[in-house]
Amino acid sequence: MKNQIKKLESLIEKANDILIIQPDNPDGDSLGSALALEQIFNNLGKDTKLYCGTTIPAYLKYAKGWSRVSNNFPNQFDLAFIVDTSSFSLLQKLTKEDISKLNSKDVIVLDHHQVDSDLPFTHLMINQPLSSTGELIYLIAKELDLKLNLEASKMLTISILSDSLGLTTEQTTPQTIRIFGDLVENGVQPFELDKLRKEYNQKSLEITKFKGILLSRIQTYLDNKIALIIIPYDEIKKYSPEYNPSILVLDDMRLINGNIISIALKIYEDHKITAKIRTNYGYPIANIVAQEFGGGGHRYAAGFKTYDYSDLNLLINDLTTKIKHIIENLDAKNL
Repeated sequence: MKNQIKKLESLIEKANDILIIQPDNPDGDSLGSALALEQIFNNLGKDTKLYCGTTIPAYLKYAKGWSRVSNNFPNQFDLAFIVDTSSFSLLQKLTKEDISKLNSKDVIVLDHHQVDSDLPFTHLMINQPLSSTGELIYLIAKELDLKLNLEASKMLTISILSDSLGLTTEQTTPQTIRIFGDLVENGVQPFELDKLRKEYNQKSLEITKFKGILLSRIQTYLDNKIALIIIPYDEIKKYSPEYNPSILVLDDMRLINGNIISIALKIYEDHKITAKIRTNYGYPIANIVAQEFGGGGHRYAAGFKTYDYSDLNLLINDLTTKIKHIIENLDAKNL
């Protein structure tokens, strides 16, 4: 990693205009990481642009600076960073013209997911199995002696807390805790961030009632080991601007007695189907299931996108069959 960091330092020094790209499914880690990098590069006197192919969801808007993220891919930049993904399936909003621009520039990927990159352009990959991309950025900043102002520290705190689920995941290490402490020493007040997060996570009465409708539609398979919800496009279109329907119910699905894996399937007009996957502790298989369908992610939180299923029942059958096999293999190893 030392050689990669050295090359990274050289590329940053040469660049004037830096583009920071998030995956199409922005979350607290990707947004916090992007906004932290923006602060770091602004401190170096760089012009920084933020891009995401989709709109930042309402529940993330407690992260100050979210409104600077644009859906329009810029024409002018010297260097591009991609944060929190190395999977092309999560960058499908990029056009052929966008990809051509990236092919002509230096691109750096900062990610903490342990998956092989399939990005269709040359890039420098910096990847470590950490709690979050924010933790990786903190380590890089320390290595290069890059200043973390208060806003950058806040954004890294959001990133780390988001992907570590409040410092509770298996990827949370003593190093993660020490970094969190350093960020607090930098002036971050976690209770203030959490207060803001809760304010932006408040739901309207309509959304609360919709959650009840979703909960009533949960399907279970394999004696409740699998919980699944299907969200059609008309509901995505109506409710997503206020709250992601998948996020509304996934945590509740995980609390079903006997549950191992919970999946929210969104169905789009163009035959695209996306899946968010969450698994319970003791079953670190979310990324394994996602990889079976061309996706990826964490061991306990992952997802995929597919156009291969015009018959939804066939997808559900394939999901249950493959999950059953994965669970049986994992149980056999643990005997």
